[in-house]
Amino acid sequence: MSDGRLVLAVALNVLLTVAQIIGGILSGSLALIADALHNFSDAASLGLALFARRIGRRPADKLMTFGYARAEVVAALINLTTLLIIGFYLLVEAINRFADPQPVEGWTVIWVAGIALVIDVVTAVMVYASSKNSLNMKAAFLHNVSDALASVGVIVAGVLILRYELYIADLIITVVIAAYVIWQGVTLLPRTVRLLMGAVPGESEFDRIVSDLRDTEGVADVHHVHVWSISEHYRALEAHIVPAESSLQAFEDVKARARGMLETQHAIAHATFEACLAAECDPDMIPDHQVEKNHHHDHDHDH
Repeated sequence: MSDGRLVLAVALNVLLTVAQIIGGILSGSLALIADALHNFSDAASLGLALFARRIGRRPADKLMTFGYARAEVVAALINLTTLLIIGFYLLVEAINRFADPQPVEGWTVIWVAGIALVIDVVTAVMVYASSKNSLNMKAAFLHNVSDALASVGVIVAGVLILRYELYIADLIITVVIAAYVIWQGVTLLPRTVRLLMGAVPGESEFDRIVSDLRDTEGVADVHHVHVWSISEHYRALEAHIVPAESSLQAFEDVKARARGMLETQHAIAHATFEACLAAECDPDMIPDHQVEKNHHHDHDHDH
């Protein structure tokens, strides 16, 4: 997705937010104002996604030696956090309205929510392709999808108000929107936090990485394995390798085979290996780092 299309999506959502807030005030609909607030978070999330993408393209420098790609993960965290804040705010407002019900003008609700639905769907379609491979863009896409669903709910509430004067429908839809928004944030937030903490996707994958390293030709054993996420799609690894043959050339061959295996099977593009002779290695050192002792080694950093 081009930056120009993202800017257009942001502009559409800002204009829609203004229209929804005006419509919500004129009609007295809390659900419409709730949809407007959520839609404003859409515009903010898309703007933040665009800003993070531009930062993420910056090359590595002395301050950020691995580059700025993790900026997109930070943007995803901010977007998901705002989702949660908005969700809880809407719940509180709905509870207050239950205690003090207000009349709602149904036709205004339906027309404004209908326009919002069209813009939400168009924006979601524009963002969808980029959301497949980016947590940052996925968070922005989910903002739009949830807002489209919210607009559908607001239209339903407007119809119920017109047909049956069921004003409570406006509050029920608000609660549904809030619950869905909170669910979205809670679902994606743990993965985002793990990425920011540099975690491996899961214990089972870590075990496979260690097992594959040990099965690499020329490797007698592996320990002190560290794997972390530099960005959403870029991982790094460092490990101590006990070579089967104690020669420099043999170790160079082992490193080449191990790097090739890690890149093709585990998408690890940056790997640093240290040779450790069997006589120097502590047999208690294991991959989960429960036991570590200080040894002096000459590190090899072949990028």
